[in-house]
Amino acid sequence: MQNIKRSIGIALWFMFLTLPFMAVRVNTIKQSVEWRWWNLAWVGIGAFFLSYLWRWALARRESQKARAEQGEENLAEATMGQRLLEDPKIFRPTLVGLAVFALIFPWIFSTYQVNIMVLALIFVVLGLGLNITVGLAGLLDLGYVAFFAVGAYTYALLDMHLGLGFWACLPLGGLAGMFFGVLLGFPILRLRGDYLAIVTLGFGSIAKIVIENWDKVLYGAAGIAGISRPGFFGMEMKLEAVTNYIYYLMIALVLVTIFVTNRLKDSRIGRAWMALREDEIACVAMGVDIAKTKLSAYALGAFWAGLIGVIFAARNTYINPNSFTFMESAIVLSIVVLGGMGSIIGVIIAALVLILMPEYLRAFSEYRMLVFGAVMVLMMIFRPQGLISNVRRKYDLKSLKPSGKNG
Repeated sequence: MQNIKRSIGIALWFMFLTLPFMAVRVNTIKQSVEWRWWNLAWVGIGAFFLSYLWRWALARRESQKARAEQGEENLAEATMGQRLLEDPKIFRPTLVGLAVFALIFPWIFSTYQVNIMVLALIFVVLGLGLNITVGLAGLLDLGYVAFFAVGAYTYALLDMHLGLGFWACLPLGGLAGMFFGVLLGFPILRLRGDYLAIVTLGFGSIAKIVIENWDKVLYGAAGIAGISRPGFFGMEMKLEAVTNYIYYLMIALVLVTIFVTNRLKDSRIGRAWMALREDEIACVAMGVDIAKTKLSAYALGAFWAGLIGVIFAARNTYINPNSFTFMESAIVLSIVVLGGMGSIIGVIIAALVLILMPEYLRAFSEYRMLVFGAVMVLMMIFRPQGLISNVRRKYDLKSLKPSGKNG
């Protein structure tokens, strides 16, 4: 009842504030004032329901916190998440359905839709790559787009000057990104928190400034055009066929990235990353080589960015410094945070939502960024652990009972 009274008060306050804009309209042709009371009524109704829904959600979040303190909520969430991912009756049909849909997607949708999906898959790989550095190792990186640019410019320059093809440059772009990842990692081994964020942000800004001003080598703000598309045994393909080809190539790369990331997560170095994320001091005390662990996280995260940078350049056939701004780094970091730190499936879902939602809300072009921002704010308030939180592994040590009788 208290929430209803407060929501009514907020609705009346919004009606009072919007009265001059929503209810009053001056008709300059007839020189009269028109009163649109229905607009004001809709403002009041909308404000009431939004306020009531907001208060209900806050109350529900508080109740979840209380249950989490007793261990009930975390147990229920972990059980549901494990069942979704491990129960064959749920996991296998879902996986088969997604595989079939992914295979037939280019044949049931237009080239424009396929092109948008390719862009979304590019950000899926970027998110999985940054998930190694941020999600698993806990090392904040605000300049991740710099490694993305390194891969793209590596392919563009090698294709222009040496005539190397796409498949030859694909691993070279990844290795170039890895090299710069190690180069960035060495000076910041001792940095943490805000200082680490500032240095990585500066690295991304420096990369963009160098690209814009090094005209003789990187062609500056004019960019590089005429980059070769991926080839298939020398066959000439039209734009639609090339788009479908890149789409299937991205599907394969996403699967490889998921496999490699999952294996790294369960490996010795992956456990070292997670130990570093939880407590660096305890990690050092347990004998983990911090320098090796941090450098490997930066190098492997940058490798995937460089790899996908090659595909990005081949897809667009043109790159310039405006393709590698801080906004791209912020979007990739948002994908990792919203998906769930260290969660592979969460990062994939978040990437698809954050990239596809603005595109499919173009019909509401005046409000789509408002909806986009509101969704992110609501996620941070009501689901701060991400869409799919990473379930901690627990080991129960059962006491060993003697099998024989003591004689």
